[in-house]
Amino acid sequence: MARPVSPCRAPRRRPTRLLPAGLAAAALVTAAGVLPYGAFPGAAQKAHAADGTNGGGRKVLTVAVRQSVDSLSPFLAQSLVATTIHRLAYSYLTNYDPKDGHAIPGFATSWKSSPDKLVWTYTIRKNSRWSDGVPATAQDAAWTFRKMMTDPDAATANGSFTANFAEVTAPDPTTLVIRLKKPQADMTALDVPIVPKHIWDKVTDFSTFNNDKKFPIVGNGPFVITDYKVDQYVKLKPNKTFWRGAPKFDELDLKYYKDGDAAVAALRKGEVSFVSHLTPAQTTSLEHTAGIEVNDAPGDRFYALATNPGARARNGQRLGDGNPALLDPAVRRALFESVDRKRLVRTVFQGHAVVGQGYLPPRFHSYYWRPSAAQRVAYDPAAAARDLDRAGYRVDRQGRRLGKDGKPLTFRILCHATDPNDKAVSQYLKEWWAKLGIGLKVECLDNVGDPWLAGDYDLAFDGWSVGPDPDYVLSIHTCGALPATARSSGSTDNFICDPAYDRLYARQSAEYDPVKRAALVKRMESRLYDTGYMNVLAYPNAMEAYRTDQIASIETTPSAAGNIWGQNGYWSWWSAVPAASAAGPEGERPGGSPSTGALVALGFAAAVAAAGAVWFVVRRRATVDDRE
Repeated sequence: MARPVSPCRAPRRRPTRLLPAGLAAAALVTAAGVLPYGAFPGAAQKAHAADGTNGGGRKVLTVAVRQSVDSLSPFLAQSLVATTIHRLAYSYLTNYDPKDGHAIPGFATSWKSSPDKLVWTYTIRKNSRWSDGVPATAQDAAWTFRKMMTDPDAATANGSFTANFAEVTAPDPTTLVIRLKKPQADMTALDVPIVPKHIWDKVTDFSTFNNDKKFPIVGNGPFVITDYKVDQYVKLKPNKTFWRGAPKFDELDLKYYKDGDAAVAALRKGEVSFVSHLTPAQTTSLEHTAGIEVNDAPGDRFYALATNPGARARNGQRLGDGNPALLDPAVRRALFESVDRKRLVRTVFQGHAVVGQGYLPPRFHSYYWRPSAAQRVAYDPAAAARDLDRAGYRVDRQGRRLGKDGKPLTFRILCHATDPNDKAVSQYLKEWWAKLGIGLKVECLDNVGDPWLAGDYDLAFDGWSVGPDPDYVLSIHTCGALPATARSSGSTDNFICDPAYDRLYARQSAEYDPVKRAALVKRMESRLYDTGYMNVLAYPNAMEAYRTDQIASIETTPSAAGNIWGQNGYWSWWSAVPAASAAGPEGERPGGSPSTGALVALGFAAAVAAAGAVWFVVRRRATVDDRE
């Protein structure tokens, strides 16, 4: 389900269950004011062009998206596109530095913990207002967290962050105090959108309220959501009162395309400004197209094959109709021994990916894990056949592998209809597994979230975008992430419930020493690998492109070689500079604001002159249906 990340599910599924999701941009504060982070060297990719108006005089940045919005409610949304929107529309306590991902101020300007790490105090900024003019205060943050703690329906998307909270108070408008039951390592990476209490305390049913009927939607992020049509578009405008400064485009439109080729064609014609999740062929083609800049960088997500582990709720109720043969470790191992990851990277991804191994991508080097030689499940079809023979799965006269019930083994795999990688990999799997005598039925759907969440699958393509702190994508495989009952919702990615994994999760969650915590995380990855319920096939590159006659510069994360779409923050769209305003007379933008080049020079001058200058440097998940 990754949140089912559909091409990315953060997990692809609400499933990305995803990819997500954001990195941060910083601002240098001087006596003269705030200079955008993008003004400094290394902060943005630059391309110069003539006109970025998208017609008329207004500057409109149009982003092609291929994933459906699962919900505009921050309490329900898990898809990458939805969590990206929430990064733009709401504030989070902290943000992420775009260079190395460390925590920096967001809604909170500073934080400290008690000596025993059980009480965390955050100073909430004074200069943040909701888009309807009401001051945003610590009471809003306290209400948001308390709602998640007391209403299970409000904990659907991000309940893992507050499960260990004992009490949350706001003694005054600028002070938030969180008391924990036990130490919690991600207290500077709480990826929870803070919502306005005066709006949300009127909601009566958080399980059904999708926040998509009344516009504009009140928030305090860099953008305001102004309109939405299901599987058509989401429109946003700059929040002129955003404390860091308003975005430079007059409008940001996320336009839905079911077909990736149609999105690329729209990019070529100038109908959209930016396209992500390019295929290798599209990337190669666009690299040689005038007026288009291609970004091909190490990705922040994984692409995996998930098996149904016997989906069930926390109360023990079984869900769905998963094939019981996959509960046998010998069957899972044989399937994975018959998958040639290197060939998939070479052919399907055409080299624009890294061969998959552990759960977390190599970009997050502190947590990147690789199996030992003895542990590794290598590509070995002959060994796979022997494993099945030894486990009692014989082959009949027609060459069909039989299950313990005497019936031919045939599995179903959920495939995202909008993801060409799913379709291409499926054909390889059919060929490889047929040699074992195992059949494969490929079910490519526009919406894989419904059957996934119902447990109606045998295998599924999965993927999540990973943030600087891995706690969230680790939490979705704990027993506590399962739905409480067969009729309720949970935050699980793939219904995995393994007590040994849970014990390791609890230990890493309470470990503040980064080296010791990383070691525990790697042990969790090792355990997840050994259970065989998740087979990471590849770590795809971030392949995306934008028109240089519409976008003059835009922030990537990491700044040196990172992605634009799916950041753990709002940096890309907040920092984007319209091409027509990139350079005006004598370094001035229309309206008298300095050009990017002028800001670079001004930034260095300010850095020398202001010794006391402060850097407010600045997730998430792929989507479930965004398993991209």
